[in-house]
Amino acid sequence: TMSKIQLTDMNGQSHILDAVEGWRVMEIIREHGFDVGGLCGGACACATCHVEVDGQWLEKLHPANDDEEAMLDTVPVLTDGSRLSCQIIFTPELDGLAVRLVANG
Repeated sequence: TMSKIQLTDMNGQSHILDAVEGWRVMEIIREHGFDVGGLCGGACACATCHVEVDGQWLEKLHPANDDEEAMLDTVPVLTDGSRLSCQIIFTPELDGLAVRLVANG
């Protein structure tokens, strides 16, 4: 069975997305037709793919590295769950991962 990501869009609507192991969460969201930014193509050189990860999932993610932390410092509204979706590689342990798109402009 296919793994899933639960995505909440900008309008608060919830969507269940099929997720491919080894893909960046940014790529999975984009593949399903959602605008998740990613202007730098996943090189951690912009913060346009900023998402908010649901708190229950944060400890399951690897910590943000220095480059990601530096980019997150540039987003207008930072929360405890703020991450760059290009820096989260989807693994089977993340089946059901809940993320929310946020306005980054």
